[in-house]
Amino acid sequence: MDLKVRELLKEVTLDYSPTLSKHVNDTVSAIKDAIDKIPDDLKVTADEAPGFVRDIGADKVEFKFKKPTSIEIGGSYAIQCIVKPDINVDLFIRLPKECFHEKDYLNYRYHAKRCLYLSIIKKYLKFSSVKVEWSTLQNEARKPVLLVYQATELVGLPGFFVRIIPTTNSLFTIKKLNLKRSNIRALTHGGIPQATPKYNSSILEDMFLEDTSELIKKTFLGWKELGEASILLKVWARQRSSIYVHDCLNGFLISVILSYLASQNKIANSMRAMQIFRVTLNFIATAKIWNNGLYFRQEGQTGIPQEERVSYKEAFPVVICDPSAPFNMSFRISRIGFVQLQDEAALTLKCIEKCKDGGFEEIFMTKVDFAAKYDYCIRLDLKGKSEVHALGFCLDDECWRLYEQKVQSLLNQGLNNRAKLIRVTWRNTLSECSIENGFSILDREPLLVGVSVSSMENAFRVVDIGPNAENKEEALKFRKFWGEKAELRRFKDGTIAESTVWECEHWNRHLILKRIVEYVLLRHLSLSKENIVHIVDQLDFSLLHGVRDPISFSGSLLEALEVLSKRLRLIQDIPLKVSSVQPLDPAFRFTSVFPPEPHPLAIDKGDVPRLQKLMPSCIQPLEVMIQLEGSGNWPMDDIAIEKTKTAFLLKIGESLQNSWGMTCTATEDDVDVFMSGYVFRLKIWHERGLSLLKREDGSDQFKWVSSIDKEIFVRSQHSSMINGLLGRYPLYGPVVRIAKRWVASHLFSSCLVEEAVELFVAHLFLKPLPFNAPCSRITGFLRFLRLLSEYDWTFSALVVDINEDLSPKDEKEISNNFMLTRKVYEENKQNVSAAMFLATAYDKASEAWTRFSPNVSELKRLVAYARSSANLLNKLILQDQIDSYKWECLLRTPLNNYDAVILLHRDKLPYPQRLLFPSELNQGKHVAWGNASKVFQPFMSPGDFKDSLEELKNKLLVNFDPLRFFVGDLEKEFSNMFKVWYDSLGGDAIGITWDRFSSKKRGREEGEDPVDVLKSVGQFGKGFVRSVYSLKSPRLMN
Repeated sequence: MDLKVRELLKEVTLDYSPTLSKHVNDTVSAIKDAIDKIPDDLKVTADEAPGFVRDIGADKVEFKFKKPTSIEIGGSYAIQCIVKPDINVDLFIRLPKECFHEKDYLNYRYHAKRCLYLSIIKKYLKFSSVKVEWSTLQNEARKPVLLVYQATELVGLPGFFVRIIPTTNSLFTIKKLNLKRSNIRALTHGGIPQATPKYNSSILEDMFLEDTSELIKKTFLGWKELGEASILLKVWARQRSSIYVHDCLNGFLISVILSYLASQNKIANSMRAMQIFRVTLNFIATAKIWNNGLYFRQEGQTGIPQEERVSYKEAFPVVICDPSAPFNMSFRISRIGFVQLQDEAALTLKCIEKCKDGGFEEIFMTKVDFAAKYDYCIRLDLKGKSEVHALGFCLDDECWRLYEQKVQSLLNQGLNNRAKLIRVTWRNTLSECSIENGFSILDREPLLVGVSVSSMENAFRVVDIGPNAENKEEALKFRKFWGEKAELRRFKDGTIAESTVWECEHWNRHLILKRIVEYVLLRHLSLSKENIVHIVDQLDFSLLHGVRDPISFSGSLLEALEVLSKRLRLIQDIPLKVSSVQPLDPAFRFTSVFPPEPHPLAIDKGDVPRLQKLMPSCIQPLEVMIQLEGSGNWPMDDIAIEKTKTAFLLKIGESLQNSWGMTCTATEDDVDVFMSGYVFRLKIWHERGLSLLKREDGSDQFKWVSSIDKEIFVRSQHSSMINGLLGRYPLYGPVVRIAKRWVASHLFSSCLVEEAVELFVAHLFLKPLPFNAPCSRITGFLRFLRLLSEYDWTFSALVVDINEDLSPKDEKEISNNFMLTRKVYEENKQNVSAAMFLATAYDKASEAWTRFSPNVSELKRLVAYARSSANLLNKLILQDQIDSYKWECLLRTPLNNYDAVILLHRDKLPYPQRLLFPSELNQGKHVAWGNASKVFQPFMSPGDFKDSLEELKNKLLVNFDPLRFFVGDLEKEFSNMFKVWYDSLGGDAIGITWDRFSSKKRGREEGEDPVDVLKSVGQFGKGFVRSVYSLKSPRLMN
């Protein structure tokens, strides 16, 4: 890890070269020159920033301009701790006392004059060769600052600017800004003036900013490792948008905390940067001293009295004080902001302990942003909502901060123990905003709410039990909060209590949190539903079959399997009894995108069903593995073993028919059992098939060969492990289903099998650091996309240890197998298979799911699509996008990215309802087209119901999928000409990308002409293919 940290520091540390110094000095000189041109005693009135003065509620703001007392560079540049790419220099401009009156600390006069002073500087800077913009100090609108950019950008310093921050020195008597003083006359409660600790701290911050900077500078001077630790902490914090924000951490506070630890000898000069980093995080996460506050102690200084310390803790959740600068440097940190900071620090310490390479990737390279961190994200659009500032824009705190607290309080009460953590932030100040025009435009950005769920059990709870009916006072409060939703109920234990009930279908339980949040916010805030965007169900449409989620039928499927298993074990008239039954199909482990719905014809008894709706003519079989009792009489030859299995299956089918009247059909390879609306396809697994493979290799490790027993064994192992995982993480299934839908909708079905997707998502739950395991569909899906797009597939194996049973020996074996595949690739770059190495306990050589695909070019395409989708999803979560079409774009694949496109007849797909978006193409050359076949219809016609039940059953097509057969034919016939991309879940488009053609054109009879090839493709799919378009010609190869 040390090497990686060194490289990171090299990359993010600014080179303090003479060129940089000159650029900084030139910008500062331009600022000084502009200020020098401002005439002394220039009369400054509220007209310079009328909106600001009006909205802040200040009076008596006129003054005569005087030059700044001093202009000094401070901040990170002064201690050489700037972190790229955000390169800026703080310039402290000390405001002269002559511009202020003795009582300007009252009623926002100081803040108004501060802004007016900057307005004059901004006006004169516009006449120089620099660009100037407004910004704010830590998102505090009442404390604007100026950003100054050079007209010509220096190479290597993109976006460089100087930030002008006003300071003052001994401007007001400190006692007048005591925490308990009321300095805003309008702020009263019942006629009694209210203390203004935040307002007072806001002024004190400016008075002691230079002193605090000097304290930090002295600590950092000549201590290289401390500076490096500061840089590492900034990189860490910037990756975490929920803590690098106005009410939590910033670069200044990082330096303050490090200075405190140094002053208390918690860190020593002998420590390396990474050791200081770890000590600091441990201190943030666990130190009990935070409960009392951090107080610097310098030699010869008197400490802060106990009484004053108590006042600080009463006023602020976090206190950091230095006797030489008697104000709370962390006055902006909120209680929930600090809880979040401690949580992030604790998670990072876990990364150091549990992740490979000391967690370097997870700590410094992984983006822990709002969208990926929280299980539920809510956006409140408060544009033009006057109730936000109904009492005034600025009281002790700003109205936006007060609104954050109000929303936080309401959601804490409404969600109760459903939520582990609720984070409310409103980044209301924008760059390039016109501060002088007032605060009314500062509501353009949405207010963001992030909710981390405490547990799935709590989050999906249908009933919330409130106070006992006998507790009148609490019951009244409960009813007042919940209104009509509150009801008195008697529970099973005889208790009569207030409660709220959130009834819904089981497959819609993930929407309970959304319903609670909407109800609470609509009831207690002046909002409409349109103002609330809850990111939770926007992708549910992709899992619906008709109007409901087919996962709702899983209960009846498992019941049918249970009955079948019992009947199989009860069969007596076969030589070897059935010893175990194990389901193999993804539907049994809740990871199938479309688990089958019960079909009216796949039943034991009954009359001809009435045609109440469109009845499918196709049905998916569900594979089930059977294991028989052990015997030494099995043949030794693998072909003979398969024939013996077939004989057993036929006998089993016959017994099921004779004993229970079940319908069974047989082919040479399979026996299908019709039962309770489902078709179960029986497969026998016999361990001798595995032992034969082992013997051929002569060792414990068998080489991968095409063995049915090996395939069934691996699938059964995979199925068992995933079932176990699902028991621990109920949300795993829905995330996998959306991930599979995405893979298929972008036509990656041919290069990424379902089991591989299941393992990728399993990795997110098993190794979630630096996050917690996802507890919502969209968060899990976003992390899946980022895993695909950001994982280092070339140099790292992805090891999924579901049951935590991989020993060090197993891990070494996996590592050796991985290195072997990469060595083969290095020796032969043409060998483009095995671009992903996906290892599990049952497959240590990555042979089961990613042995042949995706290859290098397929992976490159997959990564690009995943990155694009992840960026779009992130934008949809955080920004003001409520249009459903934008969400659909996540699953709409651009057909112009293929060289040719085949469009299919939609009414010839076996399950037309699964089609997400009908495909059309209005570009390229239309080279082939055809009419739909009349042989196959996806739904049975009314005429079919005149037949008997047996005849109807015979018309039911089991495992019929024309798309799969068509793609198989294309891959077999044209494997050297093009690559086929398709959607196995019901898409009506197939993409084609050409392999390189020979430049020596052969005769047309050989089918080498691209147009002729595409016409042949149309002929292959006659009756199924609607159109074939050529978009790009193949690249030629000599």
